[in-house]
Amino acid sequence: MALIVVQHNVVDNFDVDPNYSISSSGRILAGMLVGLDTNGYVAKAVNTGTGVTPLGIAGDSISDEYKITAYGADLVINPKGAKRWTQTRVSDFYNETLASGKMTVYVGAGRFATDQYQVADSWTGSQGQKVYSTAAGLFTLSSNAGAARPVGYVAAPPSAYPSGVPGVDSPSVENSMSLGNFLTVHLSI
Repeated sequence: MALIVVQHNVVDNFDVDPNYSISSSGRILAGMLVGLDTNGYVAKAVNTGTGVTPLGIAGDSISDEYKITAYGADLVINPKGAKRWTQTRVSDFYNETLASGKMTVYVGAGRFATDQYQVADSWTGSQGQKVYSTAAGLFTLSSNAGAARPVGYVAAPPSAYPSGVPGVDSPSVENSMSLGNFLTVHLSI
């Protein structure tokens, strides 16, 4: 549920359907592949030749979950230990598109790290291989029976992404930190 932008050429904003329903259409999370539906609204990229053609990577989330970025924190909010996830736009109730009605989309070329990838794929030794979009907007090594076009290339297979805190990213350090496992891709749409 996170996207780390390493390098990008173009970032744009596209309209979100004002009647978008998470219960019927599902969540769109930062780091997923998205495109535009027939009405011109942002939708998950399907990339099977009959669905929404990938346009880029979502930079915002439409979610009903609390934890939607790697930078969110699980904070204790009362003496009995109740916790609440935070993130940068709490006032939008964790829907980062609510205030503007638009979603940030990174288009064109760039290098991105995301945790929105098909976990079942064998990513070992995949550096340089083409990546595609699943019907859920996740990165995959499968070309969906040949009907899809590649959206980019694997720069690095999924691995622990360092937190950036000096001295705590080593597995040998007690309480070491990682943002989780991220796939690094070169977007080429």
